[in-house]
Amino acid sequence: MQLSDFAFPFDPLLIADRPLEPRDQSRLLVVTRDGSPSSHQRVADLPTLLAPGDVLVVNDTKVIPVRLSGRKRPGGGQVDMVLVRFIGGDCWEMLFKGRVKPGQVIDLGPGATVTVVERGPTRTTVKLVSDVPIGDFLATHGQMPLPPYVKRPPNEADRRWYQTVFAREEGSIAAPTAGLHFTEGLLDALRARGIRLAALTLHVGPGTFRPVTADRIQDHKMEPEFFFVSEETSHLIGEAKGQGNRVIAVGTTVVRALETAADSEGRVRSMAGETDLFIVPGYRFSVVDAMMTNFHLPRTTLVILVAAFLGQERLLEVYREAIRERYRFYSYGDAMLIL
Repeated sequence: MQLSDFAFPFDPLLIADRPLEPRDQSRLLVVTRDGSPSSHQRVADLPTLLAPGDVLVVNDTKVIPVRLSGRKRPGGGQVDMVLVRFIGGDCWEMLFKGRVKPGQVIDLGPGATVTVVERGPTRTTVKLVSDVPIGDFLATHGQMPLPPYVKRPPNEADRRWYQTVFAREEGSIAAPTAGLHFTEGLLDALRARGIRLAALTLHVGPGTFRPVTADRIQDHKMEPEFFFVSEETSHLIGEAKGQGNRVIAVGTTVVRALETAADSEGRVRSMAGETDLFIVPGYRFSVVDAMMTNFHLPRTTLVILVAAFLGQERLLEVYREAIRERYRFYSYGDAMLIL
């Protein structure tokens, strides 16, 4: 398939730059894969839309405040950057906005500097030195790495907004955004309905958001991301499947982790590793029966995955409806439930 098959007209005014509060009051467009008419609900209605015995699987990754700003030495020109991955020693992979070259020293603040070791076309290796442990430095000086389409600087509220209520395992540079809609009250209501909750971890990295540049989507290569599925989650999913109940994935990251962990018979194994699974139309899903997801950018791996689950033509039809009904888009926007 061609990348152009996943383009659609869009109104930038629909991009949400902050979430609704309470979060579960976000709108929820409920669609089915059989082509039945969609319905317009709220995320808070989720317990009535699922059945007792269903298993809702969430991503418990935690976003680290890895967005930093510094000044070049000498000259003082500002550089914005995002830590991506710890390599070892004092070295990190980092994304830069601005011109830098090997040997460039950047002051991050009192007692902290970055020195560019190697500059690549998509990512840069740096040496990060701080007088305090890097976790403490980021907690004080780092900002949440909001997506570039949020056209405002991060603020203190984003430390809460851009984190799910079930975030536990530090490691992501972006939030698993479908999970941002959940509140403790909604989780309690789901449990009271008899809907079981399970968690896995997938640390969101640049691979999830790397632009697709190949004309043929099959030529795109995903960068690997770490994931972990526990014995408890494996057991819950296996039990649900054995009883004829559904597995509902909250977000594309959960879909990719579950499908990677599945064996040839569709049983989810407990495992830790990396996944570079790129799900495109024609993929046969072996675990996920339904999914909840936000509205994504055109021509991205995210919207291509949703098209694989829902069908390409149906996806474009649903997105046209969401745009017509003025749903809020992207990370801080509304959501859709595909049944």
